Amino acid sequence: MTERLTDLAAIEAGVWRELEAALRRKDHAWRSGVLATTDGEAADARTVVLRELDVATRTLRLYTDARSAKVAQIAAHPQGTLVLWSPALSWQLRLKLKLEVESSGLAVSSRWARLKMMPAAQDYMSPWPPGSALEQPALERGSRDYFAVVTAQISAIDWLELHADGHRRALFDSRGQRWLAP
Repeated sequence: MTERLTDLAAIEAGVWRELEAALRRKDHAWRSGVLATTDGEAADARTVVLRELDVATRTLRLYTDARSAKVAQIAAHPQGTLVLWSPALSWQLRLKLKLEVESSGLAVSSRWARLKMMPAAQDYMSPWPPGSALEQPALERGSRDYFAVVTAQISAIDWLELHADGHRRALFDSRGQRWLAP
């Protein structure tokens, strides 16, 4: 995107176009972002990879190890924020999310069937839960028993553009579109 968008509808459409591009292009800056959750006492953040997007339902999907801390955090506190930054656009997104984790069923097994032949499948096959203390790096692998799908329903998009001619910020949520002070 080379032109600076000037109206809210065009900005929101541009956000969805860029999110779709992030799924198609592995080099897109929004392909990975920082997902923040909480355990009820402290915030926790980690980089995640966007795997699917449904614009019509405003839903993202991510993959995770079912034993990861974020899975327990989501079960107890199903809200989160995904932060994405694009240096090329000078756009930051803060996506407010309602999160849900599935570790069994057709949605999980069908995605695992597509993923299991790819190198990324190794991320979900360690016999040790994420964050386990190890004496040395381990290459041992298990089964798909630890693969889970995180569904993220987007409830709000907080868009920020950093620009030499002036920063701009807008919010897109159930109440509509509106400008905010940067």
